[in-house]
Amino acid sequence: MNDYNALLSYARSETDEKILTMLANGKSQSEVAFDLDVNPRTLTRRLARIRARAEKQGYSPEHSMVHTAPDTFRVKGVSTFYGEDGQVKGQWVKTVEDRKNYEEIIKEIIETLSEDIPKEIPVTPPSHTESDLLNLYTITDYHLGMMSWHEETGADWDTRIAEQLLLDWFAAAIKLSPNSEKAVFAQIGDFMHWDGLDAVTPMNKHILDADTRFQKLVRVAIRLFRKIIRMLLAKHKQVHIIMAEGNHDPASSIWLREMFTAFYDDEPRLTVDNSADPYYCYEHGLTSLFFHHGHKRKTSNIDDVFAAKFRDVFGRTKYSYAHMGHLHSKDIKETNLMIVEQHRTLAAPDAYASRGGWISQRDAQVITYHKDYGQVGRVVISPEMVKHIQARS
Repeated sequence: MNDYNALLSYARSETDEKILTMLANGKSQSEVAFDLDVNPRTLTRRLARIRARAEKQGYSPEHSMVHTAPDTFRVKGVSTFYGEDGQVKGQWVKTVEDRKNYEEIIKEIIETLSEDIPKEIPVTPPSHTESDLLNLYTITDYHLGMMSWHEETGADWDTRIAEQLLLDWFAAAIKLSPNSEKAVFAQIGDFMHWDGLDAVTPMNKHILDADTRFQKLVRVAIRLFRKIIRMLLAKHKQVHIIMAEGNHDPASSIWLREMFTAFYDDEPRLTVDNSADPYYCYEHGLTSLFFHHGHKRKTSNIDDVFAAKFRDVFGRTKYSYAHMGHLHSKDIKETNLMIVEQHRTLAAPDAYASRGGWISQRDAQVITYHKDYGQVGRVVISPEMVKHIQARS
């Protein structure tokens, strides 16, 4: 496939467009790589992604496929009729709606742009930390972008309130928790209230109470997480990030994982779990920590899934803890395999929850684990407590 001009419609970045334009104008791949200061292997991978994207949409001239499908569909099959002279006389293109295509497009964009994202400047590590300890900062069901009116739900909530509360919560949590060497920031899903241009639930398309536009929501989320991560790196020597898939933001969890992997590519003290599977794990000495939003499995039947999926880690460790969200309320179960905890949310209730009578207290926690003894401490911080700490400081 050498029709680079035709491939331009499948480019996902300005760099891709430059590469294809230069190739279309007669330059070789090695010349393009040199002129753009791009690693030749990176250029080859970019071209392979573009070609694969084109083929999925039905464009592959060497196979006589030139009739393409729109982005929301994929080509299911092509039937080509050739005449006696070997020329194409007719073609039938079968397409099918591709429900996963939106997520795949987002992931492709992040993968393509990852070389171009400005890297975060490394933070100076703390001078003294407790090497045996790990702090787990748990946030779940934050629903950034949700609109809640206190006369209807009992509390106001919008993007401005949500951004400030989370920054203030982390300032308080970092101040009150031990100086552990390691930290896990576990965002256990549904951080974003919705997942695209339309403010609806991804699966059932229920209309949601939205405060802002999706592009602004993305901008606030990135800004928030970059500030929080810098705060964590200033306190801990090692920081691990989990951006779990939720039922409100399955596609956004993809670009969050991939984007922050790229942001902190030059920061050796930070790791990001970019697993595509909605079950996550972290090992700290004899302690194992497991995470799942709760939209696929409940607290009553999650323990054996974690033990099966992470068999090696579970077998090596003595103390196992599972953390979940989804229902916005607190629930703790101790099974034969582990302690399973469902966490509350810091967010205000929306109209749907308030009208349905689903009421719970609001808080988030920092849980401290010892590498030899499991859980050894816990700090629970509510929005009211955040205000109290601010007033005293």
